[in-house]
Amino acid sequence: MTDKIYELIIIGAGPAGITAGVYAARKKMDCLVISVDIGGQTAWSGDVENYTGYQFISGPELAAKFEEHIKRYGIDVNEGEEVQEVTSSEGIHKIKTTSGEYKAKTLIIASGKRSRELGVPGEEKFKNKGLTYCATCDGPFFENKDVVIVGGGNSALDAALQMEKIASFITIVNVTPELGGDLIMQEKVVGSKKVKVLNGSEVMEVIGDKFVDKIKVKTPSGEIEVPCKGVFVEIGLMPNSAFTKDIKKNDMDEIIVNCQTETNIPGIFAAGDVTNVAEKQIIIAAGEGAKASLRAFKHLAEMR
Repeated sequence: MTDKIYELIIIGAGPAGITAGVYAARKKMDCLVISVDIGGQTAWSGDVENYTGYQFISGPELAAKFEEHIKRYGIDVNEGEEVQEVTSSEGIHKIKTTSGEYKAKTLIIASGKRSRELGVPGEEKFKNKGLTYCATCDGPFFENKDVVIVGGGNSALDAALQMEKIASFITIVNVTPELGGDLIMQEKVVGSKKVKVLNGSEVMEVIGDKFVDKIKVKTPSGEIEVPCKGVFVEIGLMPNSAFTKDIKKNDMDEIIVNCQTETNIPGIFAAGDVTNVAEKQIIIAAGEGAKASLRAFKHLAEMR
């Protein structure tokens, strides 16, 4: 562990973390960004049509714009590091990662969320062997093949719209009685001749030999088997907050913040999807990241 104490460390480099970094750079703060990747969930998204300034842009393209923006300021970014533990003592915050330990006077947690798993037989066996959690990343591998998308919210609908251009046929397995998500996305999905929706249904097992061949589904009419070569799990996300043991969280493990992005520990702020802020959107995460950075700057001024 180095003896250096940064003015600010940012955990995460999605929309919230990158925006926080840009604002920190403009305030001339001595800042380090630590993240497993750059772009976060934005890089997994398909078509983005609601980010101000872009009538249309793909998720990976927007993530690339974020990366270009933060690199323009020459901010130190430790990519490929996973944070394991955060501890605080006497106003200094220690961050332990897979590669080392760091210290900071202020900390912004913008670590986002990760995919929720099905928890059914066969899921672990067929990960990356036909079962995946990212249509944007892995969709092209299933060209002209039958696939299943598990879920009924915006992420599942987004995956279906992406796969409609690639797969031969799509079956959506949705546990709720009706699809959720944006109405305009629902209309596009339901109106497609390449999509079948099984509402009120649940995946019971993923079946195959070396790769996925089919899934067992419990429907309102009984159990059926759906032949497929790909399964895309889109049933929601879980916050990446396990390393924050002393920070207050809600029953969904989201970090609790006030309207100033403050946590229960002075000097630690949180922004984006890892928090309890309502509505998980790219533009909201970016705005929260800006707020957190400005609040961290003010906190540093108050410490002097």
